[in-house]
Amino acid sequence: MAELATPRPGAIRPRWDPRQAPCIPALTLDDRLVELSLVDILHDADGLRTVEGPTPGEKVAVIEFLLAICYAAGVYPASAAEWPAWVDEEHALQPAATWLAQRPEGEVWDLFDPARPLGQNALLAPFLDEHGAGPAQLVIERVGDYNQFFDHHHLEHSRPLPAAQAFRAMLTQHVYGPAGRARISGKATLGATLTNLAATRLGTRIRVVALGATLGETLRLNLAPVSGPPGEMNLSWTTGKERRGFTSKPAGRTVSGPADLHSYLGRSVLLRPTPDGDAVDRVLVGAGELLALGEEHLQDAVYATKVDGTVKPLWASATRAVWREAHALYAAVDKARSSGPVNDGATLYRRLALFPAEDVAPERGQQPARRIELWTVGLVAKQTTAIAWVDGTFPFAPGLEARLYHASFRGSEIAEFVAAALYKAAYAAWTVAYPNPKPTDKPGQIDRFDARGQHWAATREPFDLLMDDTTIGEPVQECLLDFAATVSAAARRFLTECLDSLPRNSQGAKTRAAALRRFDDELALSKAPAELRGERA
Repeated sequence: MAELATPRPGAIRPRWDPRQAPCIPALTLDDRLVELSLVDILHDADGLRTVEGPTPGEKVAVIEFLLAICYAAGVYPASAAEWPAWVDEEHALQPAATWLAQRPEGEVWDLFDPARPLGQNALLAPFLDEHGAGPAQLVIERVGDYNQFFDHHHLEHSRPLPAAQAFRAMLTQHVYGPAGRARISGKATLGATLTNLAATRLGTRIRVVALGATLGETLRLNLAPVSGPPGEMNLSWTTGKERRGFTSKPAGRTVSGPADLHSYLGRSVLLRPTPDGDAVDRVLVGAGELLALGEEHLQDAVYATKVDGTVKPLWASATRAVWREAHALYAAVDKARSSGPVNDGATLYRRLALFPAEDVAPERGQQPARRIELWTVGLVAKQTTAIAWVDGTFPFAPGLEARLYHASFRGSEIAEFVAAALYKAAYAAWTVAYPNPKPTDKPGQIDRFDARGQHWAATREPFDLLMDDTTIGEPVQECLLDFAATVSAAARRFLTECLDSLPRNSQGAKTRAAALRRFDDELALSKAPAELRGERA
């Protein structure tokens, strides 16, 4: 095992403690952007709207860490039955701020401690100078596939990363780091498997966060009762629990509680500070911990069926936007409301169903008594290359989940049918425009007339309007009729624009007519959603 590095005699060691150092951007209730320490964030949580960040993943990672602190501090509801009232208790998180500020001297929160650096693996210290890279390697969106430049110049660039940014990027790596191969060579370091990066806890699925009107309410909405011990936070690889080795791939370790779960070290990371301690100029990233996760560790997960019929937690996709599966969120709450007695291990959706249901929808045009946003975040990645962050926010009001489910499910069906009609119209155009095509040319030729990309990009906004109108009591069927009319008209316009490239001759006219006729015929079919024919379902 590698030995821990020791500072040079007489050297002034840099220190950086996120409990006191401003490190988290946050939006105040009067829409000012401020940067606060962890202690201040928790103390003032009910005076803040939300945490901010350059990516949805970073914001989720910060929320995860704040949840871990609350659990470790013993700040969470006593039982599921008390959870709804506890959510409404303003300033209920201030004891967590006090707990954090008063941690004993032996509990190190220093990002640059040589033996127990916060969130890091100090055993990597002997290898950092030789095998490390520039701080860009820490940022998921900047790393690419490690071959963006073949000499790795972009990773070797030594431009320092401010300590606060490095701290948040490290949290994001622990939570969302994708699977693949690390740049570090395991042969020269802690073991061969150090280079094998497993997908981290949220790296392969959608995380659902319930958002309240303030950051404090958001944290309380996502803090669940604990039936056993809350566990301890993972402050450093060399403190607390026994960690894995890197000679072989281990089995996932048992989770000791939610504080452990929300702060686990999904990567082995080590940061080298600049002499003044204000920034990081070199990093080393390798494989981290593996957890044995059960259903109790997936309280926010919603499930979807894959093409092969298997069911798994909803995943991020570059081609299928999250809103197309939004009905799964409402179905989870609707199902939970009719389930048996609640227990302290209840899912997020069962807890949301504990809020009193309104007997009737709000009066038309009025906001419901309680409105919560369900925020979905996922990372689309191909091995170590991050492709895109995907996220979506969907309204929820207690008691309206059945209506919201119907609106979202039917809206998705309408959008899917219109997309299928666009493809069939593109195919009809192809058969006329290219009477003797080469088989290898077919995909590109059909793509010339395929307007599905424009359709999906433009449908998110009317879908959001559909859900918002449903939440404020507008009749669902009327909303669906408006949605269908808007989406189908826009799709026909997109198809027409794709056909504009055809020559202005008889062949071009025949092609345009065939495509538009096929599109209109598809929407008029009896199997089409009734709303596309202007009829009530």
